[in-house]
Amino acid sequence: MLDVPLLIGGQSCPARDGRTFERRNPVTGEVVSRVAAATLEDADAAVAAAQAAFPAWAALAPNERRSRLLVAAEQLQARSAEFIAAAGETGAMANWYGFNVRLAANILREAASMTTQITGDVIPSDVPGSFAMALRQPCGVVLGIAPWNAPVILATRAIAMPLACGNTVVLKASELSPAVHRLIGQVLQDAGLGDGVVNVISNAPADAAAIVERLIANPAVRRVNFTGSTHVGRIVGELSARHLKPALLELGGKAPLLVLDDADLDAAVAAAAFGAYFNQGQICMSTERLIVDAKVADAFVAKLAAKVATLHAGDPGAPDSVLGSLVDASAGVRIRALIDDALSKGARLVTGGQLDGSILQPTLIDGVTEHMRLYREESFGPVAVLLRGEGDEALLRLANDSEFGLSAAIFSRDTGRALALAQRVESGICHINGPTVHDEAQMPFGGVKSSGYGSFGGKAAIEHFTQLRWVTLQNGPRHYPI
Repeated sequence: MLDVPLLIGGQSCPARDGRTFERRNPVTGEVVSRVAAATLEDADAAVAAAQAAFPAWAALAPNERRSRLLVAAEQLQARSAEFIAAAGETGAMANWYGFNVRLAANILREAASMTTQITGDVIPSDVPGSFAMALRQPCGVVLGIAPWNAPVILATRAIAMPLACGNTVVLKASELSPAVHRLIGQVLQDAGLGDGVVNVISNAPADAAAIVERLIANPAVRRVNFTGSTHVGRIVGELSARHLKPALLELGGKAPLLVLDDADLDAAVAAAAFGAYFNQGQICMSTERLIVDAKVADAFVAKLAAKVATLHAGDPGAPDSVLGSLVDASAGVRIRALIDDALSKGARLVTGGQLDGSILQPTLIDGVTEHMRLYREESFGPVAVLLRGEGDEALLRLANDSEFGLSAAIFSRDTGRALALAQRVESGICHINGPTVHDEAQMPFGGVKSSGYGSFGGKAAIEHFTQLRWVTLQNGPRHYPI
């Protein structure tokens, strides 16, 4: 069992009132981590520590910030085994956590490379002798709120570019992966970023709303970023707007994978299986809708069903498990209700659907219509539905018939045809002949519609985590009308 204290001002500390909560393995029920349950005063203290550390961190030369972030990247990757040891918090497979660590280390490396790319502009002025500039400067304290499903990647993403831009951060850990999020803070502390540069707050599930509201309301917090469900994202966005804090939101998805009539079906099946079922479909980019031209739909379903039959879900420690557990048994109950709703209204279960506690076998459903909940609602589980259409325009209409717009994919041997469609798909991300689940540290990552707004990743994030200022220098006399 892992003991998980708070990280405030460079110090490990319990909650002020000594309270803790437990996170249990969803498969075995064993306690994985005992976690400090922060009070509102702890939240205030974390922000105060970040505010106190801000002047020194912001004043560092860009290459010094770069060097410290690069050290952190190497240390994070070197401690991969510690992150994998905490995978029991979410019931994920070890290979998923290993992948998380590798990408998170690259996120830190990419952020390090950005410290010298925070540039401004010289702007021509109509005022004689006025030298006008647009400068980007650090904002202050940034609040990052990260989820449990890709815990190393998404928590690192929440803090890496804010740090590169000269800000200090408070990370609000997920209640479902608190040990992993706390370990990220410790790695950055051990890498020598400085006391208070990164602070990590964990809270009991019942206290989440109050802690988040307290953190956002704190005057020292100047920017907010959140990755998670659309429901909670709306709340975070509303709170941030109330306090005039810009927020970067990456929210839910219901990613479509379009299979045109000329697609390489084997390639499309491989991408669909990976995109729909990796990490039990608990990824914001997971392929939830397979939108297939009617000419090839039957052949595609047969091939995919054969592939899905090889993807056994079970205890992550079992040698025959290809897939692991859902985050908890209640997720299985929720997802199974979506499946039952579709089947009761005429959909056909092609394969999967068996539920045993938190273990749900990968599921493929055909014949889903707009009258079924699975047509629109995000399952956030190992469930993919097949939608058939005749011709590219019909497939595009189905793809865009969703409130979500994060990731999408199109399979076709005619890349020009696919690119023309990609430009009309309502999503922040679209991959041609590749899976909907794909991420690289340097790429702009964000969605449209109910999938949020703004982009993480590389240069795209600089806009969110710096303040643009207009500064002038007057050379010579200035004329005034009075």
